[in-house]
Amino acid sequence: MSPLPQPVELPVDERTSALPLRTQLVRFVLTGGLSAVVDFGLLVLLMHLGLGHTAAKALSFVAGTTTAYLINRRWTFRAEPSRKRFLAVVVLYALTFALQVGLFSVLFDALSTRGLALTVVQVVGFVVAQGVATTVNFVVQRGVIFKIR
Repeated sequence: MSPLPQPVELPVDERTSALPLRTQLVRFVLTGGLSAVVDFGLLVLLMHLGLGHTAAKALSFVAGTTTAYLINRRWTFRAEPSRKRFLAVVVLYALTFALQVGLFSVLFDALSTRGLALTVVQVVGFVVAQGVATTVNFVVQRGVIFKIR
């Protein structure tokens, strides 16, 4: 009996091959989770070392955002390095940060007057604001910043 033929894997040119939407979305969420671990871990470490909370959070945010950009660029969206893309991601994160904080504030104020428990107001406001910001980030990165040309 002759051996079965082995499948042939063709090389993939990562600059021109987009992954399916579902794959990109899963990778984007996984990358976000890892980046959040980097952000939070560095925040705790820097504060433990005596750095104030504002400076620690600023540094940890930059580290987490940089981690997300590097992984998403290479793994999620398969894009070549580019200063233009990096700057676009920095601007996008600044805008979605403002969107997230603003939306949380609006929701917090609106829900606080409804007689809900503080924890419920915080959780609902956080989840909605984070969900909107994450969705905007993914749509803009996939459709604009890392779009296959």
